Amino acid sequence: MNQRFLAIGNEAIGWGALMAGCEAFFGYPITPQNEITEWFARELPKRGGVFLQSPSETASINMLYGAAATGVRVITSTSSPGWGLMQETISHLVNAELPCVIVLVQRGGPGQGTTRHAQMDYLSATRGGGQGGYKNIVLAPASVQECHDLIQLAFHLADKYRNPVILLSDAVIGLTMEWLEVHQLNFEPLPEKDWAIRGKGKQKDKRRQFVGCIRGLLPWPPYLNFLSLLEALNKKYEQMGNEVRYETGEIEDAQLILVSYGYTSGVCRRATELARAQGLKVGWIRPITLYPFPYNPIREKAGEGCQFLVVEDSLGQMIEDVRLAVEGRAPIHFLGALSRHLPTEMGLIFPERVLQEIRRLL
Repeated sequence: MNQRFLAIGNEAIGWGALMAGCEAFFGYPITPQNEITEWFARELPKRGGVFLQSPSETASINMLYGAAATGVRVITSTSSPGWGLMQETISHLVNAELPCVIVLVQRGGPGQGTTRHAQMDYLSATRGGGQGGYKNIVLAPASVQECHDLIQLAFHLADKYRNPVILLSDAVIGLTMEWLEVHQLNFEPLPEKDWAIRGKGKQKDKRRQFVGCIRGLLPWPPYLNFLSLLEALNKKYEQMGNEVRYETGEIEDAQLILVSYGYTSGVCRRATELARAQGLKVGWIRPITLYPFPYNPIREKAGEGCQFLVVEDSLGQMIEDVRLAVEGRAPIHFLGALSRHLPTEMGLIFPERVLQEIRRLL
């Protein structure tokens, strides 16, 4: 299936999941991701998949757990308040080593905050919001096409590492309409899911399978004690570190580098164009994986004497990872939600405001 048409980012997530072989969606409506739920309700059942609107986000994530245990490719989506309700079961998914994809379309907070756009869930997504200090790969699309492509990558990485993968979007990306090319991406082969619960008659060894989130507590193979579980998870997290993905632009001679993700990365690209037209040596780095974070390219440019400007529609969250990368060797500045063009929830960070900050710093 190769088609090209106009779509919004939230719809592109559905098309990407379809191309990845997604078989089931469980979700609860919440702004600003409702178009995702609507797409799966309309499109998945007529293609042989399962759609179920749950009574709450807590129910959604637990349904995801049950379906993932059978080895099928499953997905849910939510926004910030619902994300908070899912944290305990996400921790259980990691313990049980169940692959699945969770889409988080961010909105403002804390609390109910606003139903509009924001980038305020970075820390809870990249640090693991539930108990146990676990790690999930976090992918951040910056366009409609990337919503489609990164969802396919998310399903692949979830199966590769037997772990949840998060797609961290925002309402601007989710509701922007752009050209979308629907196609299937190819990845390296994956091992058979011989761990899945399918009934012993469908297992090669004709033995029952057990999937549970109490591994480490009970001596159940392959983890006969708690440290053997932690050792296996730690090895997995180290391997996840090889999945770093990022983009750069105009950094070769840059004196100031903008670091951003999601909708603000498009803002920073435009601000860079405006700054370069005025003779200012500005470049940009866009993390595609927020975990694992691309520390090395930032660290290298810090060693060359570059300054950094983190642009994020929050009060400052990703800046913590930039500080870890820079290791105190270069100045780091921040431009965030307080620089929106309006004081209401409709306010945005615009390229002209970023350019103003660039001119001040240089």
